[in-house]
Amino acid sequence: MKPASRRRPSIGHAANTETARAWADEARASLRLGWPLILTNLAQIALLTTDLIYMGRLGADQLAAGSLAVSLYHTLMIFSMGLVSATMPMLAATLGRRRSAVREVRRTVRQGLWSALLICIPMWLILWHAEAVLLLMGQRPAMAADAAGLMRTLQWALLPYLGYIVLRSVLAALERPAWTLLVAGAAIALNALVGWLLIFGHWGFPALGLQGAGIASTCSSIAMFLGMATVLTRHRRFRRYHLFGRLWLADFKRLAELWRLGIPIAVTFTLETLVFYAAVMMMGMIGKTALAAHAIAMQIASISFMVPLGFGQVATIRVGLAAGRRQWPGLLRAGWTSYAMGVGFMGIAALTMWLFPHAIIGLFIDTRLPSNKDVVELAIQFLALAALFQLADGAQAVGAGMLRGLHDTRVPMMLAAVGYWVLGVPFGAFLAFGLGWGGKGVWVGLATGLSLVAVLLTARWVRHSRRLGPGQ
Repeated sequence: MKPASRRRPSIGHAANTETARAWADEARASLRLGWPLILTNLAQIALLTTDLIYMGRLGADQLAAGSLAVSLYHTLMIFSMGLVSATMPMLAATLGRRRSAVREVRRTVRQGLWSALLICIPMWLILWHAEAVLLLMGQRPAMAADAAGLMRTLQWALLPYLGYIVLRSVLAALERPAWTLLVAGAAIALNALVGWLLIFGHWGFPALGLQGAGIASTCSSIAMFLGMATVLTRHRRFRRYHLFGRLWLADFKRLAELWRLGIPIAVTFTLETLVFYAAVMMMGMIGKTALAAHAIAMQIASISFMVPLGFGQVATIRVGLAAGRRQWPGLLRAGWTSYAMGVGFMGIAALTMWLFPHAIIGLFIDTRLPSNKDVVELAIQFLALAALFQLADGAQAVGAGMLRGLHDTRVPMMLAAVGYWVLGVPFGAFLAFGLGWGGKGVWVGLATGLSLVAVLLTARWVRHSRRLGPGQ
């Protein structure tokens, strides 16, 4: 028999091997769930990117007006999406406790769809008066009028899009997101085709300009909802949930639970989005060149953000499932794995922005035209500043998703308020107008606010980690 002193290292080695295997398994599971979610997020941002590319071909003035309308719509859409996206952590916790909880899943989805309709009513009223809202915010009358024309056709995309978000949460919580990617990919093709026909007037269709972009977005949102509904009601794996059965039945207790969880998520989403919308407003006051350049740089940053956003969704699902099973070591692995992947990608994105700014900007505006020279030069400067906050943006996106998996939404909401609105926006305005830095000051303020929120959210997760660690 071998001495005990000779056996102990083998036991420790086995334990280390088991731990490494658990982390590797979590990484594979996160990637398997994450890549369809990330590609779906990229597909969804591609809808907006396609519209902005088309708007850029109409000219700098139309691009500036379109970015105003899209920013206002996006702000209200983000709040509404944050509310109904509470279905995802609720479904994850339910399925973590009991995989066959058909009735509970159906009740949660039903109230998610109710919430989508309820929140759309006030949002539609605001968007219908977009011109007055933009004028109150100090925008030029001509740009506000053009933006309002786009909004009259864009705002109807909101309800089907929110319905799509609710249905997408079901497939995400079931860890079957590939169908979501397929539906979103089809929507991109539809949006590109309808936009090409109606914005520019090809194949005998009327050239509607900005209004055509709104119609294209509405058509694609309707197609996304119908596509998801078809998958969930016709596929044998999902139809057993009967998600649209007795849709009219009220469940006020579950509706209240969804809103209690969803309102802080919605406010957090909106606080972040309003920071970028405030930046758009400040750029509009600086000038149309700054506004057009900002729209390009921000769209590029938004595309890269879809990856950590996807890993944040992975974290919400994986953490929520583990919490439902009360598997605390697995819960911590799920959170930290998504965090490492999301932040790591943003490091690559920052490097790409620094090395190839001109080529990336050329996707959005014709860099060869002399009339676009000022916009291109300023966009390159903005993109360099955007690269600075990529790591922070990734950390705050995944960090918030990790905490949502634990149904921790109220404190993150307050942390976001401090980082974005106590520091980020005032500091950016001071640099832009007080010190005369112009658009560059706005971007420095954005980077500062995002960095603070990233640090605060990460620290809160670390606190949960210690509480749920081996000594819990």
